[in-house]
Amino acid sequence: MTGAPDTSPDAGTGPAAQGRLLVVDDEPAILDTVGRFLKFLGYEVRTAATVHEAVTAARAFLPELILLDVMLPDGDGFEVMRRLRQDGLPHAVVFLTARDTRKDLVRGLTAGGDDYITKPFGLDEVAARVQAVLRRTRPRQLSDPVLRVADLELDPAAHTVHRGGTPVELSPTEFRLLRYLMLHRGRVVPRAQLLAHVWSYDFNGDDTVVATYISYLRRKIDRLGPPLIHTQRGIGYSIREPR
Repeated sequence: MTGAPDTSPDAGTGPAAQGRLLVVDDEPAILDTVGRFLKFLGYEVRTAATVHEAVTAARAFLPELILLDVMLPDGDGFEVMRRLRQDGLPHAVVFLTARDTRKDLVRGLTAGGDDYITKPFGLDEVAARVQAVLRRTRPRQLSDPVLRVADLELDPAAHTVHRGGTPVELSPTEFRLLRYLMLHRGRVVPRAQLLAHVWSYDFNGDDTVVATYISYLRRKIDRLGPPLIHTQRGIGYSIREPR
């Protein structure tokens, strides 16, 4: 990991900040270097070194994105994300970890992560990933139209979903996946296309992440009425009006 510019503790805070970030890692050098670098880029940054500190900081600070180490002294990053999701806090999550196997990568993304960076990493990579995830997860501009399929309604500006007037609570990744399907309503969207546009990942045909999130959406949406989300075996998924 390359060095970061020397910045004051107050750098990257206040109304001009590009966004609120929480960096969670048990290595003091990473916390200091990454934290200072992101402040230098204009972000408002808080840091934490344990599961307890991370959950406490996230609840108080309400970051838009968490850079989250998988291995922590009192647990792991998956526990942090699970507890925050239970609180209904839809933070974007980018995992920081030395684990680089496909199994761990898929586990992180299916647990609700938005991206995954393996150690050692460069600060320019961290900055690029943070910017890319924030672009994907931030609410769209007010000009974005409300999307509708039958009695299902998705409002990109308000970042809300309703079916038959009933609110449907979705994680950021679930919201992006549903929005992409609704933008292509009536068409079968290949799994590879969903991976590329919702997660920005290519798993060489491994659709575990997509299948997992489709099941999440079905449990939350299709339970409220006739099924809207359909599988085209061997190809992908579609959302369409009930027949």
